[in-house]
Amino acid sequence: MLPQIFLVRHGETDWSLSGRHTSPTDLPLTESGEDSARALGSRIRGRHFTRVLTSPRRRSMRTCELAGLGSQAITTDELAEWDYGSYEGITTAQILEERPSWNLFRDGCPHGESPAQVSDRADRLIARLRKMDGDTALFSHGHFGRVIGARWIGLPVLEARRFQLDPAAICQLSYEKDRTDSPVIALWNSTAE
Repeated sequence: MLPQIFLVRHGETDWSLSGRHTSPTDLPLTESGEDSARALGSRIRGRHFTRVLTSPRRRSMRTCELAGLGSQAITTDELAEWDYGSYEGITTAQILEERPSWNLFRDGCPHGESPAQVSDRADRLIARLRKMDGDTALFSHGHFGRVIGARWIGLPVLEARRFQLDPAAICQLSYEKDRTDSPVIALWNSTAE
């Protein structure tokens, strides 16, 4: 069987709860976010991960720790959230008041990352993951996680807009019938406990 990639979005923070764009702002998990992160541990218990990678943001690292994988974790900037630049800390509704047709996955953010930059970062990570043996757990963020899902199956970044990814959700990236030339999404946005 080919390696499986388990992509986990961090648990709830005050800003994810209110819909504020959060990239380098390093927020803690809410109490509910911590509870959800602990519940993740019971859902992945018994699975052996050859490697565990996490975003360097404390919300991702804490989710990984509470899920029981903190001792294995290696931090990597490759898993950091989309850099929102001038849109850090504000909501999509606020952005749309100024730019009614704005779409993150098409337009990016002023003074932040462009869709091409985020796509390239996801592609580099995916290329590295496809060369690894064994299952991998990734702890990351909402928008970047959606890009990983889209790029895993060869879709352009714009199509990541069609992938919902809730806090403390698990996704499984795999291959159809163990064929490396046929990547699939085996599970997406699973939050069931």
